[in-house]
Amino acid sequence: MFRRLRETAPGLLVPLAWTFVAAAHADLVVTRTVVIAHVVMSVLLAAFALASYRDMREGVLRVWLWVIVLGFGVTVVGTASFLIEGPTTAMQTATVVGWLTLPAVALVYTGRATAGRNGLIYATGGVLSLVGAAAYLAAPVAGELSLYAGLVAGNVGQTAGILTAVTQSRLVVES
Repeated sequence: MFRRLRETAPGLLVPLAWTFVAAAHADLVVTRTVVIAHVVMSVLLAAFALASYRDMREGVLRVWLWVIVLGFGVTVVGTASFLIEGPTTAMQTATVVGWLTLPAVALVYTGRATAGRNGLIYATGGVLSLVGAAAYLAAPVAGELSLYAGLVAGNVGQTAGILTAVTQSRLVVES
């Protein structure tokens, strides 16, 4: 059961996390809740990496293990940014951009390593996430719409990728 949870939970957690990020940017979530979410996410990432290490040491999964490990560090930086500097800092921007780019690189890599329609979904998801990072970074010049467009693009791209992975995983397990 725990294995099934590790394989399927990200399909819900990825879009939920990006929706939460957008809500936080819109000031619909208080800072304390954002800090708690960062701490919970850090614990989940560490637990997932430790529990999945044996299964993720080779092939495409190795790249995703690195995303989880580096993402843990990015998330800790995000946590610290709320505790050290205040609500709008370069560290927070780096955290969001880190989470837009790390999975994007892995999605493009996975897309190149995966044949057919699924490969195209992964690669497209990665490109969308990179476009999201660029739009998010352009927000100080381009405006608030660019920020939200970046978050939505990242959410859509990464959600497409994780749902494809969950579906593939389910098919492999059921075979």
